[in-house]
Amino acid sequence: MRRGAPRLAAAFLLGAASVLGFAPFYLFPVPLITLALLAWLWQGAAPRTVAMQGFAFGAGCFLAGVSWVYVSMHVFGGMPPLLAGLAAFLFCCLLAVFPALAGFSFARLRSGRLWADALLFASVWTLTEWLRSWVLTGFPWLSFGYAQTPPSPLAGYAALLGVYGVGFAAALVAVLCGLTFPRRERWLSSGAAIVALLGVGAGLATIEWTQPVGKPVSVSLLQGNIEQSLKWKPERLQQSLETYLRLARAHPAQLIVLPETALPLMLDQLPRDYVAELRRPAQDRKGDVLLGIAAQDAQGRYYNSAAGFAQENIQFYRKSHLVPFGEFTPPAFAWTLALLKIPMSNFSPGAAAQPPLALAGQKVAVNICYEDVFGGEIIRALPEATLLVNLSNTAWFGDSLAQPQHLQIAQMRALETGRPMLRATNTGMTAIVSPRGRVERVLPPFSEGALVAEVSGYTGATPYVRWGNMAVLLLAGAGLLAPLLGLRRSAH
Repeated sequence: MRRGAPRLAAAFLLGAASVLGFAPFYLFPVPLITLALLAWLWQGAAPRTVAMQGFAFGAGCFLAGVSWVYVSMHVFGGMPPLLAGLAAFLFCCLLAVFPALAGFSFARLRSGRLWADALLFASVWTLTEWLRSWVLTGFPWLSFGYAQTPPSPLAGYAALLGVYGVGFAAALVAVLCGLTFPRRERWLSSGAAIVALLGVGAGLATIEWTQPVGKPVSVSLLQGNIEQSLKWKPERLQQSLETYLRLARAHPAQLIVLPETALPLMLDQLPRDYVAELRRPAQDRKGDVLLGIAAQDAQGRYYNSAAGFAQENIQFYRKSHLVPFGEFTPPAFAWTLALLKIPMSNFSPGAAAQPPLALAGQKVAVNICYEDVFGGEIIRALPEATLLVNLSNTAWFGDSLAQPQHLQIAQMRALETGRPMLRATNTGMTAIVSPRGRVERVLPPFSEGALVAEVSGYTGATPYVRWGNMAVLLLAGAGLLAPLLGLRRSAH
């Protein structure tokens, strides 16, 4: 154990350093380097040792990158600090199990042949990241593909294979570096493969998978900057109502968008005539309003909703992928309600597949808060939808890495779908992301304002929209077979 401790410490530090590849740092080569060094550490080590190093790497990454969950549990959820710290630590350790599983699988299946082992490494890394996206409702935050948004040449794979395809390519580049470094005779072949992977990615990024359709529409994305600790106080209700009405009047557009739970009320509790006043700046331009608000259906079920107020009707999107403990409580954990004081935390999920909303001449695919972390769910409304719109309230996580990381996730969704992504948030980061995955405009976080611009809807379908994650899962499955087939041949 004494000899292994320095390597465990190194793996932990490599994981922590990987966070520099993500927003707001955007040092996309860093995760390639840290993953290459992890692959180098894994050479020749026993499965148990490799699994421990994988766990240490994951613990470093998640403790450095997503420990902001402590803020939501303690600062805004009211959980005692020691208990919140312990919960955040255990949560990060749970996430670290997936890199440990990748390491154990790699060590058990490797064959000693460079190309088979390289494909195996990329495959187990990709599959465990994909597993993390749905086990226990899923938390795919900091999947390594997200670090490769533009200007990384690997971003070109997003429209073809999605974020896990980008992660597969990144892992393949990294492992070729890590496994080749000690053996100079392999430098030429591995170097050529790495250049090819980067070159193909850069080439794919030049393809116009989708095309603008119709006339551009003016949009106004409102950021009220209502402080989370004050938002739910009854005496502050009038401030919220006045803030968003004032912003809408001062920044009219064909599509006015208010963030998730912009107003701390149920839809049927809004003051009389308030919606009419909110709609007027858009109606004057023959436009519509999209409002994030909790709503109740005829059966008495509550939903985290987006209400689209069009010229002649009201349309709803109901959030389908709810946040555990924040929006619903798993049956075995009802006791946590006494520890977490989170308003409106008992929602029902909306339907998995919901049609786009017809607003301002566009077909709008709405997603709420961290729903946009699940690319396979976003494409359900495509290719019919022309715009993606995300309504978020990341004020729950304070002034942390959560906000820029969430914006980078939106960049990946735009790349995958070939659609603009519009983000309206309470405290940031309210932004417009182009179909090329570049942030075109963004409001400063923790400021009150509106982002007004002309945006075109897009039509067409990227390969990812047609295939979803199935293509990269098949690719990773084939990578798992490579060393097994090699071992079978050697046995004969």
